[in-house]
Amino acid sequence: MNSLPDPVKSARRALAILEVLTEHEAPMGFTELAERLGYPKSSLHGLLRTLVDSGWAGFDEQTRRYTLGIRTLSAGNAYGRSLALGDRALPHMRRIRDELNETVQLAVLDGVHNVYVAKVDGRQALALASAVGRRLPAHTTALGKVLLAGLPDAELAHRYAGGSMAAFTEHTITSLPALTEQLHQVRRRGYGTDTEEYTVGVRCLAVPVRDATGHVVAGMSVSVPTIRYRRELRTRGLELLREAGSALSAELGFGADQPRRTSP
Repeated sequence: MNSLPDPVKSARRALAILEVLTEHEAPMGFTELAERLGYPKSSLHGLLRTLVDSGWAGFDEQTRRYTLGIRTLSAGNAYGRSLALGDRALPHMRRIRDELNETVQLAVLDGVHNVYVAKVDGRQALALASAVGRRLPAHTTALGKVLLAGLPDAELAHRYAGGSMAAFTEHTITSLPALTEQLHQVRRRGYGTDTEEYTVGVRCLAVPVRDATGHVVAGMSVSVPTIRYRRELRTRGLELLREAGSALSAELGFGADQPRRTSP
């Protein structure tokens, strides 16, 4: 009886195909790919068919050669937009940092994780340890919540279907109903919070950033050690974040009178 293919092994092989097509920078035939990768021909046929059907690879019927697909262009453009967005956000983030002397971060959503694309640090001895490129579970962070709040409930349920929400502290939300309820609050009030839900001793505030279509494309946050988290700082931090989020959204083409949309 044949065993089912190893999904991790198949995923690694599919990624290796894309890496070879990227490095070669020219269309490649099946035999050339097979020789380069050393995969069984039946396995390679199946992987290439899947990549072509999903748009990650292209296939020319006349030349019988493979190239990178249109989805790789979309992914590259999305990555480039994230970098450009980070550069555009930095002046706003520095103004917040300069007044509050606390860490300010910008993140985008990737599945059920928020990925940091820009960061400016305060000059306090006690500060948040994080880095651009780091991924955190979105249900645990203020940034993640404003990003998830940009999704409709059906899409939220789809992304968390069959998965668990890990608890990092006693304050972490660990169920979809509880998360959904809090995201409804985020949409109503226009900002998200993290009350020591990922790291004990750290609290965060975050606001969404919207593009010209009204969809949430990023989140901007201020992170503060609980020992310094006072009402005055919270109030001023939220004011500054809202000003910066609105200004950055306006730069991206979002008007104050436009409807705020959820992403499909």
